[in-house]
Amino acid sequence: MAYDFDLYVIGAGSGGVRAARFAAGYGAKVAVAESRYLGGTCVNVGCVPKKLLVYGAHFAEEFEQSEGFGWTLGKANFDWPTLIANKDREINRLNGIYRNLLVNSGVTLHEGHAKIVDPHTVEINGERHSAENILIATGGWPQIPEIPGREHAISSNEAFFLKELPKRVLVVGGGYIAVEFAGIFHGLGAETTLLYRGDLFLRGFDGSVRKHLEEELTKRGMNLQFNADIERIDKQADGSLQVTLKDGRVLVADCVFYATGRRPMLDNLGLENTGVTLDSKGYVEVDEQYQTREPSILALGDVIGRVQLTPVALAEGMAVARRLFKPEEYRPVDYKMIPTAVFSMPNIGTVGMTEEEARAAGHDVQIFESRFRPLKLTLTECQERTLMKLVVDLKTDKVLGCHMVGPDAGDIVQGLAIALKAGATKRHFDETIGVHPTSAEEFVTMRTPVAR
Repeated sequence: MAYDFDLYVIGAGSGGVRAARFAAGYGAKVAVAESRYLGGTCVNVGCVPKKLLVYGAHFAEEFEQSEGFGWTLGKANFDWPTLIANKDREINRLNGIYRNLLVNSGVTLHEGHAKIVDPHTVEINGERHSAENILIATGGWPQIPEIPGREHAISSNEAFFLKELPKRVLVVGGGYIAVEFAGIFHGLGAETTLLYRGDLFLRGFDGSVRKHLEEELTKRGMNLQFNADIERIDKQADGSLQVTLKDGRVLVADCVFYATGRRPMLDNLGLENTGVTLDSKGYVEVDEQYQTREPSILALGDVIGRVQLTPVALAEGMAVARRLFKPEEYRPVDYKMIPTAVFSMPNIGTVGMTEEEARAAGHDVQIFESRFRPLKLTLTECQERTLMKLVVDLKTDKVLGCHMVGPDAGDIVQGLAIALKAGATKRHFDETIGVHPTSAEEFVTMRTPVAR
């Protein structure tokens, strides 16, 4: 049977665009459908605009620290609308780049909501298109729990478009999105409280990293409320929000920001017309080649719930395109040693096993750890300290994990991820000459283990 397209991609986010572009480059006839914005979550309401806001939030401390280097500044004034307008302009520019990337690759772009009619047919804007393969790359969507007054809360989607900076912000959640936005609001001058129902935020990260960040955020004056959860939200006559906690305490805020998880975006997608199945958490079930239970339908990225990071979706998109249309170049995505960063203030960079994971896996480990005040801060009143940590297998000398909390942690760990991916040992680290004077050199000068 002749199909209109060899591949029909639903979702023009990072993974979908990568799969479409490479497939078209391999000679396939490809279409992409997008109902919201080109570039997906990352470009529009995720990593890119968030990083821009993080940059903006850093300036307050930079102004303060500059005094130690002889600078005398007048009173600094921050204007939230200016930051948001400039952010919007940059995102619009990136939307245009994504459009050009697709069109110049020979991909047909359909703008509207696509619905799967049968395993080989997609309907969009009243028209039907047949495809030999359909790729679901619709990403995720933030969710706010069903509590009384939930309509008064916002998620990350709305946070990027607030008309003004709230004076008092209550951020709810313990994941990286909650920690990052708490840092943004606090750094820009809002009175910020981070509320989390667990004992300590960033579950799954190395214990030393979690504890160190807690100490640094406390130093900065952020109000951290652990083992706490919201019962209800009530809007007051003056527009403020009265937040009642499950333990009976009452907090008052101007903005309640929920970052308590995301769900796969499968609304009105038409999966009931196919043999596609979902797992217990609602994500699309796929095999190791991103194939669903319906042979002609594939899925990747956040919608399959594996590793929900933009570079991972990009790698998955490339793998799908190669397997379908350039099999001689196909290689599976390696999910081991994936580096990641949390753009908290200070930043976190991490790759490989945490100390807890290494011990649980049966490794006899040595821990190398260093906490120090960066050179830049020695002329200032700032008492922030950087943490660097290596988790090493005692028997093989292999470095199992590398973790950092401090300025530019993500940039530093990116290079170390290559070393760990290549199987570097502690001896390799020890024999590498450091770049002096930098914080990064500490990773190659730690000689004495702090724990066994």
